[in-house]
Formats: sequence, C-alpha cells, structure tokens
Amino acid sequence: MVTDPREDLRRRLAAQPGATEEYPFKLAVRVFKVGGKMFAVTGLDDDPACVTLKGDPEDNEADRAEYPAVRPGYHMNKRHWNTVTLDGSVPDKVLTEMIQASYAIVVSGLTRAARASLLERSKENNAQHYRP
Repeated sequence: MVTDPREDLRRRLAAQPGATEEYPFKLAVRVFKVGGKMFAVTGLDDDPACVTLKGDPEDNEADRAEYPAVRPGYHMNKRHWNTVTLDGSVPDKVLTEMIQASYAIVVSGLTRAARASLLERSKENNAQHYRP
C-alpha cells in the first residue's frame, strides 16, 4: 500500500504531544503549532510535498550540505528554518529526527508553565491509550 506523503506527514506532525493544526495564512498552507508557536509548515499544493521545520543553525547547515532536498526555509528565517522536499532522498529516519528536533526547539522556548501543562496533557493522553 502506497501512502500519500502529505497525509503521512500530517499524521506524523499531528502526533507530537499538544500539536495543533491550523490554517492562519490561507487554506493551502497548513501550520502545526505547540503552545501557540509554529514548529512546522506544509503547503497542501506543493508537488512534491514539502515541509518547513525549525532547526539548530549548525544542524540546518549540515543537512543542507548533505541532502539536496533540504534548503533554507521558504519565507522563514533562513538560519533557523529548513524546507525539506519529500522526494524520497532524505531518509525517513532523518526526517523523523528533523520533526522531533523542530518540536523540541519550540517546546524548549515555551514558558515553564506551558511546558508543565504540555507534559501533564501528554501523560493523560498516554494513560488513556494504555490499558493493561
């Protein structure tokens, strides 16, 4: 079964604890936030599909050097954001790491109270999914 890369990406981004999916710019641009802060942007009409993710500036440079499908973030701060074209050239494991890093960077910038609330909601969700 071939998975639609846009839907697979949407599921992966939405699975991050406390992630919300919004359309603040236009319906063709989906934004994923945590604590009200963006950690991913996807274009619904991009062909091939793309995602823009926040990253450590040094890691961003290294990823751009290693993968031609990774370039400076489109319409974003080029130092802190990368746009990744989902053409299959970036290994799935690397894309997962990029998503997790983007999410973690944004969470680390939230207030202590917001991080604590996020952690509590995450624990509640995990408890609901775990039934011994």
